[in-house]
Amino acid sequence: MDFPCERWQEYAAQKWIGLEPELKERFTSLHDVDDVFNCSLTLTTEDDLDFVQSICTGHSVQKDTEQAAKCRERGNSSFKSRDYTAAAMHYSQGICFAPISSEQLCLCFANRSAALYHLQHYQESLEDMDEALKNGYPSHLLHKLEERRTQCLKHLSAGQKAKEDHHNTASKNHEARDPEGPLTFGICPRASVGFSLDKGRHLVAADRIAAGDVILHDRPYSCVLIPGMEEVKGKGGRQNKERQVLFGMEHRRCHRCLTETLRPVPCQRCSYSRYCSASCQRDAWEEHHRWECPLGADLMVMGVMSQLALRVTLKAGLKNIKMARDPIRDKHTESEPSCLNRESGDSSPCHTSYCSDSYLSVFHLLHHLDHHSPGLRFLYAVTVATLYLKLIKAGPPPASWDLSGKSQSPDEEGGIRDWSSELWLLGSAVLRHILQLRCNAQAIVMLQDTGAANSPVQSSMEIRIATAIFPTLSLLNHSCCPNTSLVFSSGTDAVYSGSDLSADLSESVADDRSTACGVTVIVRAAKVIAPGQEILHCYGPHSNRMATKERQHLLQEQYYFLCQCEACTLQQEEDEEAIEGTQQWLGTDGSPHKSGLLCGKCKGSLKKSSEDRGLGFLCSSCGHHVPSSEVNHKLQEIRVDLEKAVDLMERDRPDEALSLLKRTQCQSRPILAETHPLQGELADATARAYATMGDWNNAASHLEQSSAAIGSQYGADSIELSRQLFKLAQLHFNGGARGPALAVIPKVRRLLCLHCGPQCPELQELQAMEDCLRG
Repeated sequence: MDFPCERWQEYAAQKWIGLEPELKERFTSLHDVDDVFNCSLTLTTEDDLDFVQSICTGHSVQKDTEQAAKCRERGNSSFKSRDYTAAAMHYSQGICFAPISSEQLCLCFANRSAALYHLQHYQESLEDMDEALKNGYPSHLLHKLEERRTQCLKHLSAGQKAKEDHHNTASKNHEARDPEGPLTFGICPRASVGFSLDKGRHLVAADRIAAGDVILHDRPYSCVLIPGMEEVKGKGGRQNKERQVLFGMEHRRCHRCLTETLRPVPCQRCSYSRYCSASCQRDAWEEHHRWECPLGADLMVMGVMSQLALRVTLKAGLKNIKMARDPIRDKHTESEPSCLNRESGDSSPCHTSYCSDSYLSVFHLLHHLDHHSPGLRFLYAVTVATLYLKLIKAGPPPASWDLSGKSQSPDEEGGIRDWSSELWLLGSAVLRHILQLRCNAQAIVMLQDTGAANSPVQSSMEIRIATAIFPTLSLLNHSCCPNTSLVFSSGTDAVYSGSDLSADLSESVADDRSTACGVTVIVRAAKVIAPGQEILHCYGPHSNRMATKERQHLLQEQYYFLCQCEACTLQQEEDEEAIEGTQQWLGTDGSPHKSGLLCGKCKGSLKKSSEDRGLGFLCSSCGHHVPSSEVNHKLQEIRVDLEKAVDLMERDRPDEALSLLKRTQCQSRPILAETHPLQGELADATARAYATMGDWNNAASHLEQSSAAIGSQYGADSIELSRQLFKLAQLHFNGGARGPALAVIPKVRRLLCLHCGPQCPELQELQAMEDCLRG
């Protein structure tokens, strides 16, 4: 959803193909964003607007009483089956669809209060009861609310007393400590902003930075949720597949700060946007949503990048955009040398304040206009021009674009022209930002529980929930083997902090500490970084996951540079593996691992053959030749069986899954080494099957095998290994294996502290396990 929908992409592509040659040549010859935007306006017609309108019909964001009633019925069905989380989400959907003061609105509020009550969210349940009453809840049903209110108050009273008793006991035995100090944002004193023509602005270590130290703490200037990404725990595979359609990320998280909530506050005008609180709703309305709201369907078909570019521009406002444009106008252009860094080259690199609310640091990012292909440039330009023409009809500018402080209203004679020049600046800025986002957008990822809600062992994976632009994080250059680790947090769980962060931050940044909820990113050193060494993170293609040629191709295609990092330099072309599941990866010492493939005759290691143009493998021991097609076929068979086994477990059939996994492992052992990633996945799935059946010892044994494969692929200090060892600690604990559990807990603690900091929730669980085991 980053790009516009396929129908609009195809439409724009056909429009580009159909242009007269001289128009194509003129458009391609333009090297200034303003000129490109002006040209695209002359090429955008009413037919284009009509086509956008036609593809928006399936993305209505209007209030709809009928849809609200359907959502409430689905909620009632989930409630009857005691799936209260799904019920609450269905009722929330109904609340978002229901028009103000409609009967469906009050009924959905009342029903959601019942679901929240059963989920033990008593305060939220009370608040929903109040909303039901405000919106005209039927008098003959009031007794239901009163009974529930009485129960909520009783539970809250008992909970408060228990909380006070626990606090008093804890205060006698423990002195409150904050391992990392107060929450601040910025770059730590041991890092500084450097500049060179080939790299642009970048971060370097001014002093020695120890592994695990916080290097920077940043918040996005703006972000947009990715719609359609499923985030609901379920009981079975089919149920999860169904919910993937029903509940996306946009249903579960605040559209402004990304806080997760079961009780979203809806926009009063559209059915799409929702927020974690009334304050977030008000702030979003003033900052961007009052202009986005009437364009909701248009923005959905135009894609996340278009919406994020518009949102950045609306937040900045006219004054900030004018200030940003003036100093660099006709001074700093894209004719500067290409640089690895996503930040623009500048002879005075430190003039920008690097903080989350600094629009200058966003505006100065390279837009790479000349690097985008003509077709892609045209798609972006026509998309923005279309949105611009839609905005002209949407009404007066938002408050941030009205320098007089008074909103203007369009009149019958087209009074909107009074600020048409200001709106033109908005359109040009949106185009600039959408070009920048191609290289500077940052995916926000969170760990998502993937197992059943009542699973005794944690199972999780990283999922992308939003796209954002981080002013300070954008300073970091790429490496396929980075020396940093990133952790994102959202909502009230954004507690990671660092006393080693610079105290000499601007007053505006320091004031942010009181309102620090919302999404944040913390960058920690994953290894010791020596003074003068560049601080690097991975833009996506990682040496542990992808072959060198593939990484370099992807980086060249999206970021317009040929990566020459340490991993790309050390990993020689002849050692590359060209097929899925057989690529080599770098070890912690920088040397490539073997492919993990075994000869079926002598169990020797297979190497990529250089004699048949990479079409096969040779055994390093007996010289036996194996065609790539044969290797591909066997690996595909193993992966298909693995997927079938996982699906069986999701359907609560672990015994069948275990039988299939045992057969698959018998087939894989002759051709895959124990450290091959696919062997690790098989062992992990087998451990999960045993754990589901309560066989903790066998589960732990197989998870140890999986951990060995993970450690071989990602390294002994990797965050991937920490997650695997955390599950292993849980298995040993559940199985009562005191010695093995106490042996693995310190290893997990060290890795979690290294990557996530001493306040991550998993460390609290580890401590509780250790306390219990030690008596």
